[in-house]
Amino acid sequence: MPAAMKIDFVSDISCPWCAIGLNALEQALAEVQGEISADLHFQPFELNPQMPAEGQDIDEHIAQKYGASKEQMAANREQIRRRGEEVGFIFGEGKRSRIYNTFDAHRLLHWAEEEEGQGRQRELKHALFEAYFTRGESPGDHAVLLAAVESVGLDRDRAAAILGSDAYAAEVRERERMYLDAGIHSVPAVIINDRHLISGGQPAQVFAQALRQIAAGG
Repeated sequence: MPAAMKIDFVSDISCPWCAIGLNALEQALAEVQGEISADLHFQPFELNPQMPAEGQDIDEHIAQKYGASKEQMAANREQIRRRGEEVGFIFGEGKRSRIYNTFDAHRLLHWAEEEEGQGRQRELKHALFEAYFTRGESPGDHAVLLAAVESVGLDRDRAAAILGSDAYAAEVRERERMYLDAGIHSVPAVIINDRHLISGGQPAQVFAQALRQIAAGG
């Protein structure tokens, strides 16, 4: 009988290591299939909750926030591109030039799980990562969000109604506060059975080893 695990994947759409971490985690779950049964939930985290709708030039943002030089940014981008390739995620070359507000994307992810189930939430998460990182589209643009919704077979009209209202805003903010209060200040944060934390976009083998240790009670 496989060990049952609840996995909360706390992340942001504008976080490249979250896209890498998700693909690596899924590779790990495929490796431990038959040993571990995972109940995967995507939880909201905003790296830049005050980001305006029009966004900001990404190099300008990174220089302001982290003090990184152009050389450091180029090296980081290359590392991210390589790690993405290793786990089957494509970062579009030169596509992502701005960083955007992601709150509405998190509202739709909450809706997808609440009304359509975890499988659809997971599909939408992938679609949003691809829209932003692979094609360079804004996850704050409602047209982009609705296209992602439609691409995974979710109800476009229902999603449009949510975006035109404040539906799920309170729920998303409550969860964001809960994770901040729990000490989560960087993502991805992978929380197993509400107790065990795996931080960062780890390689698949690290995730698999950790899952097996937790399943064994270690």
